[in-house]
Amino acid sequence: MRAHLMGAVMFDAEEAGGRAVSREMEDVDDPDRGGSGMGRRLSCLAAVFALGAGSLVWLFRDELFHPFGDARACEGSDTMLPKVISAGGVPIPADASDIHYVTESGSAQVSFLSNQMPDYLHRAGLVPEGESLFDKNYGAAYGLGQDDGELPEGLCGPALKGPAWSYYVTGPGPGVDILVERSPIAYDTFRAPARVIATFDIR
Repeated sequence: MRAHLMGAVMFDAEEAGGRAVSREMEDVDDPDRGGSGMGRRLSCLAAVFALGAGSLVWLFRDELFHPFGDARACEGSDTMLPKVISAGGVPIPADASDIHYVTESGSAQVSFLSNQMPDYLHRAGLVPEGESLFDKNYGAAYGLGQDDGELPEGLCGPALKGPAWSYYVTGPGPGVDILVERSPIAYDTFRAPARVIATFDIR
């Protein structure tokens, strides 16, 4: 009797194992049951590859979508500017941020934000030390209404907002044209920080 029962148990186990193997084979061959194990593995690999490719695009987006791989350069620029940009032969303020530039045929326009424009204007020789930043001997009000925006053609990034003040210098060295946002409240100072657009020769 015991031998008979053990034989029946072994037979049931073999039959169950056979059914499990058959079921696995059906899963491999039957596309209606979710595809094969190999297909699932390939799908996982494809998903991993797509995720990796997307991450690479994100990591190198500046190199892919900006001239020279420089995130500061606007579309159409034909010359790369150095890491430290000099406008009119003088480095722009050390605190300059949100920098954008466009270069074409030997000239450049650079837009940036800064709280250190008085120092730059003195260093560049645009306004002598001790003189008012808004002395009409060195600059002039720019025709831009309060909060009206201006962005030169080709230059990307935020627009410069009025009111604004314009400075220009020529001499033996390179000339530079500087446009700075003036405070809409206190006309004897700049916005904090002020948006600046510098135009100069790079030849």
